[in-house]
Amino acid sequence: MSFAEFQFHPRIIAGITACGYTSPTPIQREAMPHILAGRDILGLAQTGTGKTAAFVLPLLQRLQAGERKKIRALIVAPTRELAEQIHANIGLMAGQTGLRSVVIYGGVGKPGQIKKIREGAEIIVACPGRLLDHLNDKAIDLSGVEFLVLDEADHMFDKGFLPDIRRIMKHLPPRRQNLVFSATMPAEIRGLAEDILHDPATVQINHTQAVASISHVIFQVAKENKTAILKSIMADEGMKTTLIFTKTKHKAKNLALHLEKSGFPAASLQGNLSQQRRQQALDGFKNGTFTVLVATDIAARGIDVTGISHVINYDVPDTVEAYTHRTGRTGRASCTGEAFTLATGEDSRMIQSIERTLGKKMIRRETPCFTAEPNGDELFKTRGETPTRRKTAPSGASRNKRSRGVSFDFGIQGNAQRR
Repeated sequence: MSFAEFQFHPRIIAGITACGYTSPTPIQREAMPHILAGRDILGLAQTGTGKTAAFVLPLLQRLQAGERKKIRALIVAPTRELAEQIHANIGLMAGQTGLRSVVIYGGVGKPGQIKKIREGAEIIVACPGRLLDHLNDKAIDLSGVEFLVLDEADHMFDKGFLPDIRRIMKHLPPRRQNLVFSATMPAEIRGLAEDILHDPATVQINHTQAVASISHVIFQVAKENKTAILKSIMADEGMKTTLIFTKTKHKAKNLALHLEKSGFPAASLQGNLSQQRRQQALDGFKNGTFTVLVATDIAARGIDVTGISHVINYDVPDTVEAYTHRTGRTGRASCTGEAFTLATGEDSRMIQSIERTLGKKMIRRETPCFTAEPNGDELFKTRGETPTRRKTAPSGASRNKRSRGVSFDFGIQGNAQRR
């Protein structure tokens, strides 16, 4: 199947070519006919499936006809990074159409945003909080909105934005086309979808399945040895572009600083950063200034960086869905990728759940040699995050001695696979 079958306007076809798209992804094939036909959509798809183009291209097609320099489409995103990513993609896809978008989020001045809105745009891409600020100031008129898109709706819920979404909807006309995209479907999001969608078409593209082009590798470690083992793995593997996930903002910040001091070009992306520093970290990761980015799940939403060779779970995520979203940032666009997980004995149940979803065992790799560091568990010793020493910690992990790591029982039968 090709994009030609959707009969897009030649100017939109030019945008598709500029983006380097050759054939539609499954979410695009399934969702775009319904959007072009004017139906509401509930789309379930994981990160990296091409869902941004799945709703942007049909919106551009429908906006080609009608009034210009008037807000006709509203796209709401949970994070500044995702809003910027969508805005940038619209710029590429709409380059020949004359259609414009304006991006709105907090952390930057309002006057510049208001100026761009008044200059005229057909599409607003916004985070809920700042959009509500503009609405309360009567700086934006959404009475002409024909299309509403809620992207990553489950993350809207995670960040507590659902009340804001409902307030925003009061400023919209009742007759409009609604598109809701989500990676998971908790009860709260299903309730929201039922409230705003009318006779929707449901498009579900293996939203909990991991990308097939990714190799899933597990290293069994003791908690106090994680950082030393991580650095050893990174040195041995010769990683090019690596995204590392931690559970907390504090840990992301400290781990990035520790890696940087150890000679790895690293930066962190976490909620305590100013917008300027967040953008610097993301831009540096994209242009190669930083080859390592340490992030939390929330901060990483909206990261769209091609060529990520490795994703490392420094901390095992709390849900299978989170694992899928994390690892889906590698192995994109027909490329292969590797997902490494540092797992302790406490992670055994989650590892088994992940493997059930994968439909196979993760590859067991022998823990590389490493030099245990003095005060290795002092790295995160604030806010109650100090790792708990295990009585079963290997004797070889004592200070300044070489160790082969430690093996835990993950409830898996048979010999561990090694590579």
